[in-house]
Amino acid sequence: MTSFEQRVFSGIKPSGDLHLGNYLGAIRRFVPLQKTHPCIYCVVDMHAITVWQDPADLKRATFEVAAAYIAAGVDPEKHIIFNQSQVIEHAELAWIFNCVARMGWMQRMTQFKDKAGKNAQNVSLGLFAYPALMAADILLYKATHVPVGDDQKQHLELTRDIAQKFNNDFAASIAANGLRADFFPLTEPVIFGPATRVLSLRDGTKKMSKSDASGMAAIYMLDDADAIARKIRKAKTDPESLPSEEAGLSGRPEAANLVGIYAALADMSAEQVLAEFGGQGFGAFKPALAELAVEKLAPIATEMRKLLDDTSHIEAVLKDGANRARTIAQVTMSEVRDVVGFVL
Repeated sequence: MTSFEQRVFSGIKPSGDLHLGNYLGAIRRFVPLQKTHPCIYCVVDMHAITVWQDPADLKRATFEVAAAYIAAGVDPEKHIIFNQSQVIEHAELAWIFNCVARMGWMQRMTQFKDKAGKNAQNVSLGLFAYPALMAADILLYKATHVPVGDDQKQHLELTRDIAQKFNNDFAASIAANGLRADFFPLTEPVIFGPATRVLSLRDGTKKMSKSDASGMAAIYMLDDADAIARKIRKAKTDPESLPSEEAGLSGRPEAANLVGIYAALADMSAEQVLAEFGGQGFGAFKPALAELAVEKLAPIATEMRKLLDDTSHIEAVLKDGANRARTIAQVTMSEVRDVVGFVL
């Protein structure tokens, strides 16, 4: 059996106020993949409404994610940027996968348990079925690779399970329609080394989040140079100097967070950062981190604000991307309908 065409798919949910964690954990990683694979990068607005969204805020956030892709260096002419709801085949394939996946599989999803908490009976059905839609997003384009963070690995494993079960359940029909036996690929994760887990600048035990009560806890992708530098200068630290080895960061969450941010922005390991700054206090390290963060992030923020001041370019990119994505999606869904037995 010939191999599938290599293709990358990934997406970000437009839930508003993209921050440094979104950039280091996802968006920054999308750019180098363009050199080795055709890439499809989606704004997953259908996923966003698994919890209630203000419609105006959802539109604004959709433009913000698209602007971040473009400003960070994704080329929308060579690759595809679009928002999920413009390609209705995502919803159609998700329904079919709802009928392939098993309830037990969904109930084991730890992210659903975390988000639902004690209110599992009151969350939307969409939140429960979220992983089937994620599988549809990926397999609609027969994507072979997906860059994933730690929190999405389980969902990608489920995507592989759904693909395998579909291929097995409909093996006879797939063969009768003259299609390859492994109709859907078993998508592989793209691992970039240690995950960058960006934590709050005010509490190194919590994830960086837009919901933090302190406006100084997160660096947002639309922050200007002054805001970036100010938040780093005021970031919580401890009175000790930086250690010369990574083991010395144990029990020092704020120090470890700032070292991790520096390492990610500079494409260095934590050990390399500590080799340079070990023995120095935060009075020396914070200005260096602020300078680096401004150098890396401020140009992206400037370009994002320019794009968002007049969204006509973003709208054109999303429309063109949706048309190109739909061309691929329609071929897949035509085959899927034949395989499932729908009358055309």
